[in-house]
Amino acid sequence: MRKTLLSLVGCAALVASAQQVTVVEHVQLMKGTEGPAYYPVLNADGSKLLYSTIMTPGLKLYDFKDNVSERISDAAGVGQDAFFGGDGNVYYVTAERGEDRLIYRTGHKYDMATKKSDVVLEAQHGPVLMMTAQRGAALKAQSSNFSTGKQMGTGVYTEGSTVHVTVNGKDRSFSPVESWAGYLWASLSPDGQRVAFFAAGKGIVVMDLNGKVLAMLGNYEMPSWLNNDYIVAQNTKDDGHQFTSSQIMLFKADGSFKHELTKPTSMSMQPTAAAGKVVYSSIDGMLYMMKINITE
Repeated sequence: MRKTLLSLVGCAALVASAQQVTVVEHVQLMKGTEGPAYYPVLNADGSKLLYSTIMTPGLKLYDFKDNVSERISDAAGVGQDAFFGGDGNVYYVTAERGEDRLIYRTGHKYDMATKKSDVVLEAQHGPVLMMTAQRGAALKAQSSNFSTGKQMGTGVYTEGSTVHVTVNGKDRSFSPVESWAGYLWASLSPDGQRVAFFAAGKGIVVMDLNGKVLAMLGNYEMPSWLNNDYIVAQNTKDDGHQFTSSQIMLFKADGSFKHELTKPTSMSMQPTAAAGKVVYSSIDGMLYMMKINITE
């Protein structure tokens, strides 16, 4: 029996070691043409990139094919939660202080075809929760909501220590792991069958659409699906005052494999992934892109 167990362990190790990760391209984006930029977000096919600028505050959209950027909004801080809806539009929230000194948030939709933004959620006090979906998007607030309709497919978002999964227009709410500080960064796998999110104090959780935990990937942050089987994330350390190291990691979604894409000393962070492509920001605001090939 002991010999059999050792053989099984050895086989598992051979399977894991057989996986090879090759970075086939690794370049700096918009070198010399863009100032510090953060919060990159790739669209589903990896052809376009959202990012937030610092020197001239606002949200920009970069097209890989044409190698050009266009400004979507000049409001400060809009890039942190901006995302691509499954309908091909960009959604973002702006915030401004009212005469009563309260912060009011407004939801916007940017149409990439017409290159115009429209208000889809009127200014209101309180948080705006943003739901990505397979064929649309939704913005949820205390006073009112916006949705692209019932045919948006499966969608996901977090609220406190709850993950909301919308399937066929019906909301499912799950709290599969304890986290006193809440959940963040929920995303849906490309095939719409699994959800990855970050639980404070626990790390990255992968679950199915019924709330069953499938894997715990460790105490990493900002998970993003590279494809249906792999996830990239940020591994950041600090001393309580400032970052001491930060790197981009690759994980198999079932928890059986992990790999360093960048070194801890690279101070690389805020990864976004899609269709075999990874984009991340350095601590000083430089954007980098890598293309990855994985063989098993």
